[in-house]
Amino acid sequence: MNEDVFKLPTSIVGKSDINRILRELDGLDDFFMSAAARKSGESIKAPRTTYMLDQLARDNGYNLMQTDQRTAIKTKLIEISRTAPSLHISFAVEPTPRIIDVILSWMRGNIHPQLMLQIGLQPTIAAGCVLRSPNKIFDLSLRTYLENQENYMVELIQGAVGGKR
Repeated sequence: MNEDVFKLPTSIVGKSDINRILRELDGLDDFFMSAAARKSGESIKAPRTTYMLDQLARDNGYNLMQTDQRTAIKTKLIEISRTAPSLHISFAVEPTPRIIDVILSWMRGNIHPQLMLQIGLQPTIAAGCVLRSPNKIFDLSLRTYLENQENYMVELIQGAVGGKR
């Protein structure tokens, strides 16, 4: 276990993923508690864990079979959910998982290692994206770019049709 930095895999994008993992860890706790109460010799099948939880435990050196380590993961995830910076990014269409992975990797490498990202859809932006932080909006959409170029476009069109209106 690395106590310094708790690494979040890029499969964990936002707070909803953290909440899903917390519920999964609670389910594992319930399973192990009920398994301890069973008679020995009874066969039981452990619940399957998600890829997100497996990757999180593996990347940080935790063993999900041990109660204290599951509790440590929960504690760290709750703290991240409360304190990690959060950004919202909107696209015109649903981004592919690969695009999300690249964006999140860059943001966690350059902004904050535990950054949370909320992804939304806003079809009116045409192309590009709109990024919102708690105190600033970065509109990187084609719609805004074209709106900012309106006078120049009118000039070009007037020149193309011989200066007539």
